[in-house]
Amino acid sequence: MRLSVPATRWLLIALLLAFWEIAARAGWIAELFLPPLTTTIAAAVENYRQYAGALAVTLYEVAVSLVLACGGGIVTGAIIGSVPLLRTLLLPLISSFYAIPLVIIYPLFVVWLGLGSPSKIAFASIIGFFPAALSTAAGIQTIDPQLVLAARSMGATTWQRLRRVLIPAAIPTVLSGLRLGGALTIVGVVLSEMLVSSHGIGYLITFYRQSLDGPRIYAAILLVLALAVGFDAFVQLLERRTSAWRPARRAEQAAPRS
Repeated sequence: MRLSVPATRWLLIALLLAFWEIAARAGWIAELFLPPLTTTIAAAVENYRQYAGALAVTLYEVAVSLVLACGGGIVTGAIIGSVPLLRTLLLPLISSFYAIPLVIIYPLFVVWLGLGSPSKIAFASIIGFFPAALSTAAGIQTIDPQLVLAARSMGATTWQRLRRVLIPAAIPTVLSGLRLGGALTIVGVVLSEMLVSSHGIGYLITFYRQSLDGPRIYAAILLVLALAVGFDAFVQLLERRTSAWRPARRAEQAAPRS
């Protein structure tokens, strides 16, 4: 009997969770470093009000950051990738900024915007912006020029060409940029909460780390993991919904069946 891919994935997850519980209970790994899974879940349930409040703060900051980072990055990348002059001038600059470890400039965001959500949102948005913009610009360059020429010959405006031709044709790379940019945005929010904050999941990780409270630390980490998995599932849903836009899929559907 051959398992399907989803069934295999869930089986691997179940085995990993079982190993987590057994390894901690059997003493293979010190409980200080890895508390049992059941103890971690019990700590989350016991402090569910605190975790729910922190998760609400983090979700708000992640949602706003994703709109700014991925939305702005996709539109900016599409514009830069479709204009040769901008592509020549700006792509090297964006690539250079992306190579900078942006965590070193987070104190500047705190100075400019304070200790609240605005500084964390701005920091996470910058982190997620660059991969989204670069991936989209790269995808725009792979588009068949005849598609753009046909849209222009039919009188499409620049915005119409961007929205109806360029971005749909570059969907695979756009979604790759969305996945990477979104993941880095989540990391940016949690990291900024860990560095300078009194709210959010990242703050709880730092707070309980100071007292070496392993179960509560791992409970917060599991929430971050759930957030990342939920975002990845959202991107997979977008991939399925936009699969009909892809040229290869349309060609496959249009090909005569033997």
